[in-house]
Formats: sequence, C-alpha cells, structure tokens
Amino acid sequence: MNLHQLRFVREAVRQNYNLTDAAKSLFTSQPGVSKAIIELEEELGVDIFTRHGKRIRGLTEPGRLVLQSVELIMQEIESLKRIGKEYAAHDSGSFTIATTHTQARYMLPKVVQAFMQKYPKVRLSLLQGNPKQIADMVKNDQADLAIATESIAAIDGLITLPCYQWEHVLVVPHDHPLTRSRAVSLEEIASYPVITYDAAFAGRSKIDHAFGLRSLKPDVLLEAIDADVIKTYVELGMGVGIIAGMAFDPERDRNLRAIPVGQLFGMNISRVAVKQGAYLRSYIYTFIELLAPTLTRKMVESAMRGGENYEL
Repeated sequence: MNLHQLRFVREAVRQNYNLTDAAKSLFTSQPGVSKAIIELEEELGVDIFTRHGKRIRGLTEPGRLVLQSVELIMQEIESLKRIGKEYAAHDSGSFTIATTHTQARYMLPKVVQAFMQKYPKVRLSLLQGNPKQIADMVKNDQADLAIATESIAAIDGLITLPCYQWEHVLVVPHDHPLTRSRAVSLEEIASYPVITYDAAFAGRSKIDHAFGLRSLKPDVLLEAIDADVIKTYVELGMGVGIIAGMAFDPERDRNLRAIPVGQLFGMNISRVAVKQGAYLRSYIYTFIELLAPTLTRKMVESAMRGGENYEL
C-alpha cells in the first residue's frame, strides 16, 4: 500500500469516477491509475468501486469506508506538509478564504486590510460562492476557511464558530409611505413589490419563513446576491428592498432610508468554518481573531479538538 494508490482512489471519486480525468488531474496515465487501484483492492481483499465492464461506476459499501480512511490519511499528510512550511516561514505563505458576496463586500475589507498590514508576505485569495459552494471549498481543501451566515453550521465535516450578529433593514426612498409608519409590519411590506436577496444568500430563508408564518406571499420583484444592485432598483422606485444591515451606509446611500426590521425577521449569526481536523497556520488564527475578537486561538483550538460547533 502506498500514498499514490490512496491519491488515485480519492481523485477518482472527486472526478466523478472518470479515471481519465483523474489521471489528467494527477499528471499521470489512466492505465497506471487503474492498475494501482486494482492492486490496492487486491491487497485489501475488497472491491472499492463498482464496475460495468472496465468502467467504474461508484463506491461499494466497503469502498465508502475505505474512502473515509483515505480522506483522513491524506488530510494528515497535508497537515504535515503545512507544519513544515510554517516553521520554515511562519510569517509568509498563502491563505484562501471562501465567502459570500455580502461578507466579501461589506464585512471583510477592513479585516483584510488589517491582516495584510500585519502579514504583508502572505498571499491572500478570496473565493466567492453560495453557502454550499464555499463549504465544499473548505471540505475539498480549496480554501482554509469559510465565512457565511446561512446554514454552514449544519454541514458535516466542518467546525463552525459564531462571529457576530446582524439584522436586516428595509430600504426605501426618503418620501416612501413606510417611513411614516411607527412600526412597520410584514403586512405593510407585503403590500409593495419586494427586492431582496437570492434564496441562498444573506438570511433570505428567515425572510421567507417570517412571511410564511403569517400566510403572506410578497411579490418578490427581483432577487440578487448584491445589496448594491438591490439598492439601485429601490432608488428607481421599483419596490422596497430588504438587505443586510451591514450593507447600508448612510453617507454612501444618501438617497435611501434604512428601517431596522430585525424584530420581524429575527437576528442572523455569521459564522467562520474550518475543516474538522485541519491544521491551521498561526496567521489564520490571527485572521479569525481580527474578524471576531472573542474567538481566540485557544477557543478555536478547543472547538477543533472537541469537534463541536460553538453558539453565541
């Protein structure tokens, strides 16, 4: 048994059981990959993959258990490599953050600026996607950590910690009738066309849930992942907007008024997620603490050892 065989098994699964693609990804030959997998199966005494002719189609039941062990072994190998790199150059390297547009656009700029001032030799990359996509990036070692609001706490294989709370705001032009309401209600909002986030982003599930509890079906005129887009169409008078409070800047958004509506849609918690069992370089702990000062290295390490998510 050798590491090449384990890499081939993992990559075959990642490439949807296409050995040609797996070979290309690992810069080797397809026959070599196929032979190595067969030799591993013979050594283990079980079939890892189901087959149709010469093509593999999926994992057998023992194959799923083998894959779990392979993932753990390869993760430990990557951790060993990272340990070596960190001690060779503790203040330099690469760091990849996977996050949603809202976090990247409104919450991270000041944190990233402070981090880069502290670690100018670190090459920082930002990857954007919806919550499921960014969670998969961390699980597949494409990113070191993920930051999002929506449901990443429920994804297996990730350790998540709460960063901060925020609420939605209703954005309308200054002369809009809702600015004269003492306490804006869901019924009042639903009487206007609504412009808000795409279903996968920025607490949209809580918005839909609140309306659903009151048996209201608002006319969602437009969905977007970018609050600036939402505000643009609100300024044109096309409807009322519901955005994350962090996305409203009184100086920048002078043509609009923000009305807090956390009492209607509830509070949201943005979380940082790392892969369970991953090795984090020291500057990643620093970044997490810059993002949420209460999340000290000791707390993060404790959560990772315990394998449990933390709550506020």
